[in-house]
This record gives sequence, structure tokens and C-alpha cells, in this order.
Amino acid sequence: MEKVRIAIAGVGNCASALIQGIYYYVNCEDEDEKKRPIGLMHYNLGGYRPEDIEVVAAFDIDARKVNKPLNEAIFAKPNCTKVFCRDIPEIPVKVAMGPVLDGFSEHMKDYEDEYTFVVANEKPVDVVKVLKESGAEILINYLPVGSEEATRFYAEAAIEAGVGFINCIPVFIASDESWAEKFKARGLPLIGDDIKSQVGATIVHRVLTKLFMDRGVILDQTYQLNFGGNTDFLNMLNHSRLKSKKKSKTQAVTSQIDRYYDERNIHIGPSDYVPWLKDNKICYIRMEGRGFGCVPLNLELRLSVEDSPNSAGVAIDAIRCMKLALDRKIGGVLTSISAYTMKSPPIQYRDSSARVMVEEFIAGTRER
Repeated sequence: MEKVRIAIAGVGNCASALIQGIYYYVNCEDEDEKKRPIGLMHYNLGGYRPEDIEVVAAFDIDARKVNKPLNEAIFAKPNCTKVFCRDIPEIPVKVAMGPVLDGFSEHMKDYEDEYTFVVANEKPVDVVKVLKESGAEILINYLPVGSEEATRFYAEAAIEAGVGFINCIPVFIASDESWAEKFKARGLPLIGDDIKSQVGATIVHRVLTKLFMDRGVILDQTYQLNFGGNTDFLNMLNHSRLKSKKKSKTQAVTSQIDRYYDERNIHIGPSDYVPWLKDNKICYIRMEGRGFGCVPLNLELRLSVEDSPNSAGVAIDAIRCMKLALDRKIGGVLTSISAYTMKSPPIQYRDSSARVMVEEFIAGTRER
């Protein structure tokens, strides 16, 4: 198969995990049968393997990454995700300076040592020109939470350059009708919004909420508290950047409730930043409800995950599904893969239903 040429906006931990994964799975089909399926929906998805993904352009604004070879930049501070694939060959791409806009929170300049954020003293490149010259087919958005203006800039650049757009952060693009229509009018595929990890806080909370509903249990109160030590959590200490994040995570869970609930009794969102945790994310979920005879029950759960690899396998599946859409000349929101991989897709489906829809899309029996 031909290569799947992608560009990345934001060379942080998620980009690092994604690129490591591309090389980790090289030739797995011919090697250890036990290793091959781990972490992937399919090793071979519609004819495309992880190793068929090629990064042809990357953008960032951090002085430690701009103008650095991509294979070095993904390991530069403050990136701190687990290194599970050290055998990364030289990638003939240097990280280009993107527009700053609202791509970082000012308070991040106040931290010392590896956590200090310094904007590169470079003139931003012409993003559309870079996308066109690189031959990119897909632009994946990994900017920090709260980058509303910057995300819209890259979405517009994708349209102008004629590339598909995967929005992995909680800025509403695919779930905004005006943006969805822009991509459809240009015949460009769109996936979003806000990536949902393989086994993360959102998917676990959703599944448990659906379990309560299916078993006839009334969910009276619930919370989900998250904390970690990567720059995502550091960035989110600025609560003014969290409005879309909290909305995205909350509606991902409440969409599974099929009866009345009091919004005041549902709290979902980030909690704090603990530097020594690095890319490890800790989640606490509590659910209080009533079962048969209105007898109370409650559930408490603690989940610990390496945050960035937990989403990278989902991203690899989304990328390959978008490539299938490009091959088939399908424009607009890809409903099935958005519902399966994102917290805030245009249409919420049960996760089991979304999985079936994606399989049908891969097989070509479903248009989008």
C-alpha cells in the first residue's frame, strides 16, 4: 500500500507516543503473534499498517523543539511520556515554527528547569505552504487544551491546503455544523472532537454509566477526578482554558444516561498537577445510585494509565480510517470513527454500536 502522509500540530507527549508506535509495530505481522494485536483495533486496517504512516511535516512553538529533527524533538523536554520504542530512525522532517496565538498558557513561563516554557524566537512559517509542499494528506491536531484560536487556525489551514483534519483536543470543530459543512464542501474528511483513550477515564466512566442504565440502576451522583504530571495537566492549572474540556468530558458520560439527571450532581474534570507523576494519569471515579427497592449502592474506582500511549493507538486507527475516506473520496465528518474515537463527536452512539459502525466503514459497507 502507499504511505499515509500526515502532518502534526503540537509535538508533545501524544505526538511522541504516536511516532514511537509507528516504529514499534514495524513488521509485527511476521513476528510475535502475541505482540501484534496489542493496543490496536487492527494491525492491518483496510490494507494499511501502522508502519505505512509517514510524518511529513510538524509544527510547534517551543524553543526546545522548533528547527530540531522530529526524531529528536519527540524526546525533548518537557515531553515525559514512557519511551517504549528507542529504535527511531532519522526522520527527514524538522519541526517548523507555528503561529503562537493561544497555543500556550502564560503561567507556564513561571516554572523552573524542564517545565519552563520558552516560545521560540522564530517567525512562524506559512503553514498552508508547508502542508502543500510536504505532500501531507492529513493534519492531526495535538495542541494544548484551551487552544481555541490556534485550533481554528489549523482547521482553516487544512481546508486551504486540501488535507483532512483530525481534531484530538476539546475545541469543537467536527461537532460544529459550520465547520463540518466547510470540510464537506471541499470534499475533505474530518474526525473529531477530543480523543477518547483506549482504556481511559472517559471510556471507563461511559461504560459503567451504561451498565447502570442497562441494569435499571438510577445514577444519583457521580464524580470523576483526574490528575497527572505532564504538560497537559500543567496547562490545565489555568482554569480559564478548561471550559471546552469540562463540557466535552461531561457530555461524553451524560450521553449514556437515558433518564432524568441533575447536572449539579455530576462533576467531571481535571483536578491537579503532580510533577513527579510525569505522563502517568490517575483517575478516581465514584458513582452513587439506587437499585431494586431504591436500595443505595455505590462504586469507587481508581485507574492509573500512561496517558499519551493510551490515546496513540486510537489515533493510529483514526488516521488509517481517514486514509480510507481519502481513497474513497469521502468528504465531511466521518461519523463512525468520530463516535468510536472521540469524546465529543457530532452524534453520540453507544460504544459497542460505534465499534460495529467502524467495522462496517472499514469493510466499505458503510459510507461514513
